[in-house]
Parts: sequence; C-alpha cells; structure tokens
Amino acid sequence: MTRLRRWPYTFAMALALLVGAAAVVSSLYLDLPLRDPDGFLGPSYIRLPLLVLGFIGGGLLVEAVRRHGWRNLPTSVVDIAKKEWNAHRLLCIGAGLLSFYVCYVAYRNLKSVLPVFREGTLFDQQLFRLDQWLMGGSTPAVVLHELLGTGMAANLLSIAYLAYLPLIPISLGAVLVLNRRHAVGAWYTTMLSLNWVLGTISYYLLPSVGPVFSHPDAFRALPDTGVRQLQESLIDTRLDYLSNPVGSDSIQGVAAFASLHVSVTFAAALFMTLTKQNRAVRAITWIFFAVTVVATIYFGWHYLLDDIAGIGIGGASVALSAWVTGHRRARRRPVAAVSEPVSVPAAKPADSVSRTAGAIL
Repeated sequence: MTRLRRWPYTFAMALALLVGAAAVVSSLYLDLPLRDPDGFLGPSYIRLPLLVLGFIGGGLLVEAVRRHGWRNLPTSVVDIAKKEWNAHRLLCIGAGLLSFYVCYVAYRNLKSVLPVFREGTLFDQQLFRLDQWLMGGSTPAVVLHELLGTGMAANLLSIAYLAYLPLIPISLGAVLVLNRRHAVGAWYTTMLSLNWVLGTISYYLLPSVGPVFSHPDAFRALPDTGVRQLQESLIDTRLDYLSNPVGSDSIQGVAAFASLHVSVTFAAALFMTLTKQNRAVRAITWIFFAVTVVATIYFGWHYLLDDIAGIGIGGASVALSAWVTGHRRARRRPVAAVSEPVSVPAAKPADSVSRTAGAIL
C-alpha cells in the first residue's frame, strides 16, 4: 500500500480502469452501447476540459495581477505559467480529470441498465412503509410540505437541488487547478470517484425509484419548478428506455437508494473541513449539504434510509480516499524503554530543560 500511495492518483486510475471495465463488460453482455451523459456545457469530455481551462486562465490572471498589477499582464501570465505550471502539475490534473470522467460515465451507464439486470425488483413499498414508521405514521415529504409550505420554499429548494449538477465538476476543477498540493487534488478526485462506485453498488443492492415515482399523489400540491420538470423528463426517459433498451438513445437515470446527492455533498463538506479550507467555504458546504438533504425528501427523490445510506457512503469515500492518497494520520511510534542508566553531564537549569525538550521532540 505504501507503493500505491507514492503517486496519489494510482488508486483513482486503478479504480477507473476497474469500473470502466465493468461498464464495458455489461455493455457487451447486454448488447447495449455505452453512452456519454450530457450535462451543462455538453458532454463530460467537453465540459470538464472547458472548466479546467477556465480555472487555469482565471487563476493565472488573478495571480499575475496580485503579484505585478495590471501592467505587462501578458508577460506576467506567461512568466508564471512557465515557472509554476510544469509537466508534472499538468499530468496530475489530467489524471484527476480522466479518472473522474471514466468513473462517472461508467456509473451513469451501469445505473442506466439497472432495470435490465434487476428486472421487476423494486423495494419502494418497503422503504415507504419504513419512512412512515420512522415518522410515526406520517409521510416525511408531506410533513415538510406542511412545515415549509409549497410556495417560495419549493422554488428555493429547487434552485439549491439543481445547483448540485454544475457545482460538482466546478468544485473538481477548482480543487485540481487552484491547489498546488497534488495529493489534495488526488484525495478529492478519488473521493468523488468512490462515491460513484459505491453508489452504483447500492443501487443494485436495493433497487428503488423514490417516493415521487412510487407514490406521486403525495407530491401533487408542489408547484411547477425546475425539479418538477427534471422529474418529468427522467420518468419519460425511463419509460422510453424500458420499452426498448436496445433501440433507445436515452440513459435511464432513476434510482433512489442510496442518495448520491447526499453522499457527495456530505463528502465535500467533510473534505473541506478536514483540509482546513477557508471558514466561509466550510460553512457554505455544510449549509449546502443540509439544504440538499431537505430537498431530497421534500421533492420525493429519496426515502429517509436513502439519505442515511448516502451519509455513510460519503463518509466512507472520504476515509478510504484519504488512506489511499497518503492522508492517513501517522501513528506515534512507541518510545523504547531505557535498559541502562545514562549519565548526563551537569548543566544549568535552563540548558537542561532545553536539552530535555529537544530529546522529546
């Protein structure tokens, strides 16, 4: 394991190869093509490089202005790029992007074929009854609707929930580009990749579609928001895919257990805390995590157990990624017992204290 951590991206690249191979084998076995999921700014292979180029350019400009002001800005940018953006740094950024991209695309494709592998298997009724039991007979989403209302709260929670989609690649680009410690970038990249992989495993262990799709009547009172439109799009895509998995061009994206919105936001907040980021950044990430948890229940994306499992996946991803990238806390070595008395020359009190402290340190 020590050799594995010599280059902090070793585990992430190995994980990407493993889960990528699983997606390819699945595709060949089912005779279904692999598909690249689109997002804002287009496919992932376009979106991520664009974000990184934007961060690199922005970071260079800010650093050049901070050091030399606005005069001779082009010369300053070129000088900083030559001195600080070496091949090793670019290699680490590329490795981080590539491993993240492969794990994410594999996750989306394995999630898409879940209804084929686990045909007719859903645990929504059991999870819904568990929710009501935990809430003393009430439905958690309905309780939130009554508590928060279905007007302004719905629109604000919708904005927060949808912000997750662009914030994840943006946060990855920021950590990779703006952090000079390559091992920290590897930690964050590996953490995100593990979330995709562990989340995929959880989908197959307990297939479900979520309260809004299994019990839609509980969500009729919600207004038309971006989340509502996304849910309608996802269920239409799922039905289209299930009608003809081979002929459909869609990626099926409905799966409830466990909540990766919760796992990723929790992992990100925990990561920002452990790496001692700016206090404002830490506060924002924890608030965003809390709002995300509320939104997943409010809109019926997830059951309570989904969110609990998401927190577990997020915590496990942070811990495991820290270990494989060399961020495990070093253990103190036991102090050897003294077998024979040692004669110490006489010294002044202050000098003696100094020497003793030096020996301990």
